[in-house]
Amino acid sequence: MTMKALTLAGLLSCMLTQTASAGFVIFNIRNATGSGDPAVSSPDGPGGYSIGITQAGQKVGLGSSDIDGTKLKDIDRLAITRTDDRTGLTGGASVAPYLNFWITDGLGKYAVVANEPSNSAFNSLFNNGYDLTFADLADKTAKIYETSDLSWLPNKGLGHGVGLTFADLADFVIQAPSIADFTPGWAGLGGGAPRELGTNKAYGVNWVFGDTMANYVPGTPSGYVVSNASVTSTVPEPSSLFFACCGLAAAGVNSWRRKRAAS
Repeated sequence: MTMKALTLAGLLSCMLTQTASAGFVIFNIRNATGSGDPAVSSPDGPGGYSIGITQAGQKVGLGSSDIDGTKLKDIDRLAITRTDDRTGLTGGASVAPYLNFWITDGLGKYAVVANEPSNSAFNSLFNNGYDLTFADLADKTAKIYETSDLSWLPNKGLGHGVGLTFADLADFVIQAPSIADFTPGWAGLGGGAPRELGTNKAYGVNWVFGDTMANYVPGTPSGYVVSNASVTSTVPEPSSLFFACCGLAAAGVNSWRRKRAAS
């Protein structure tokens, strides 16, 4: 094999195994239903947060847009560590946080795909947090929120967007709506959608704490203590592609110079 071919093979291998590691941002989604009090969130160690959900309605997200533009099936790893004392907690509070993904048809329609961590199928995935691959999610129930128009979603015989798993949505693109998209809104978009309260800033991948009801209230001032939120995709970042192309071009130039010097 020639040097140029070896270089090309190495570059292609690098591109195929390159992952995009996401950084997560904490944001307030909604205040308490009755009092209007916001959840209290604060840093807790490097890359960690203490998230105090004490009332029904309070909702906080940890969101990332670093893999927006990739498909659900391209998720390589999705993880978060939880270290608060879960003694006595039941239901959603014991296995939170839960996941919200913004997906799109690429034609202006958006929806949130969510898991149900209080569902027994998700209970077994919790181990002081989550460390998931798409294979872990594939056969789990995927519920659709934040849209009334389900016509663009799969129909498995129960109606569009009903009775789906994550595998049924594997080819949909993860993409958060822009602030401009949120400004006019659309039918079915509610106040609990994963977007920052007051700014409408949104992220494609979200770990979510709290809910409309009290089912995700830990009942302690410190609330949830989490760290190490991360997501990776098997699709290379644009910067990775750029550097790979630059490397290939440089290899070609060096090969041409060697041949010219030898002639």
